[in-house]
Amino acid sequence: MKVLTVGIIGCGSRGFCYGEPMAKRKDKFKIVSVCDISSEKRARAQTTFQLDENSIFADEREFFQKRRADVLVIATQDRDHVRQCIKALQLGYDVLLEKPVSPVKEELEALLTAQKQYGGKVVVCHVLRYAPGFVKVKELLDEGVIGQLVRIESLEQVAFWHHAHSFVRGNWRNDLETSPMIMQKCCHDLDLMQYYAGARCVSVYSVGSLQYFKKENQPQGAAARCAECRYLHTCAYSAENLYVERWKKMGQPAFRWPFNVVDVTNPNTESGLRKAYSENQYGRCVFACDNNVVDNQAVMMTFANGVQVSLVMTAFTAEAGRKMTFHGTLGEIELLDDKDILRVSVYGKEAVEYKISDLLQDKDDEFSHGGGDVLLVEDFYETVAKGKDSATDLEGSVESHLIALAAEESRKSGQVVKLHTEE
Repeated sequence: MKVLTVGIIGCGSRGFCYGEPMAKRKDKFKIVSVCDISSEKRARAQTTFQLDENSIFADEREFFQKRRADVLVIATQDRDHVRQCIKALQLGYDVLLEKPVSPVKEELEALLTAQKQYGGKVVVCHVLRYAPGFVKVKELLDEGVIGQLVRIESLEQVAFWHHAHSFVRGNWRNDLETSPMIMQKCCHDLDLMQYYAGARCVSVYSVGSLQYFKKENQPQGAAARCAECRYLHTCAYSAENLYVERWKKMGQPAFRWPFNVVDVTNPNTESGLRKAYSENQYGRCVFACDNNVVDNQAVMMTFANGVQVSLVMTAFTAEAGRKMTFHGTLGEIELLDDKDILRVSVYGKEAVEYKISDLLQDKDDEFSHGGGDVLLVEDFYETVAKGKDSATDLEGSVESHLIALAAEESRKSGQVVKLHTEE
């Protein structure tokens, strides 16, 4: 069995999400080089992957001076992806590319052109395509269990704490630096919608806004930073409550997202988390940040085969997870990600329920996008080493990005946006 050598650029949470399962699969992967602008993240990667000093890079220009491995994992920020992926293809890498690929249509087209020119494989990290619960839905639809699919209703529960962490205080708070919220958070969902609908999207209409996380909603007398604020212990969004109290309630995990993003010291400790949020971006008041992405949005889509889809994304939920209902001519399917339930109701018959967690091959993968992260890594190996067609190739991924861009255009203009008018 061929062992693929691996380079990683971007050693944050997502870089490790793929790097760690690769490191465990020594018969398939060997991580040989990493690059990151953060000295702390480089140090963690060097220790975790047992690399020497000559394999660690701080500057991407130096890193890309030559090809350093068979494959490259690109897990940097959204606006870096296309530039780095084109360079990787020029050097002869096959690429595992974190999504979103890019919020710029011209960049998406440039990357497609580069892939055709240089011939490397690009697998985009739409990990939910591999998660067993979502795979089961596709199997049921393809088997015709609920007849002809007519409509999909999907709710993306971002969760109040996740939105505050990633999209108000965190790296994806401002679309001038990254991408629109509907692309960065719902890239998974839009990819799944076209996957389930089985056709290309032809029209999009969307509404949404940044309604709550802005200066005018800051409580009277609140400070710019949580550590100095009178509401430290009473605000639902305070860093103390989200990163210390919540960490305690979850059993004080040694090094788990999102706590390991706030404090990159392994293992996390109460004092370490408190010190970190007192100094870094995660301790800012959620009403005094430079965020501009929406906190709620609805998207209505029509597909070429007549399937209608409605997707709602909202920050204002107690728990995270997706709720999807598939309405067919002979029945319906409900996927309740947050309740660990997949329910199939054929009209006139008793409903059948599955526990989504029972579909997992490895119970340790449950907190990793429903097992999807690890299965994506396995698929990437099969794609590169054995020539298998990937479920999430670049061309298919670009379709979901075009839907997201159309949704954002519609949200801003108030108009229906047409796609693929030739159909």
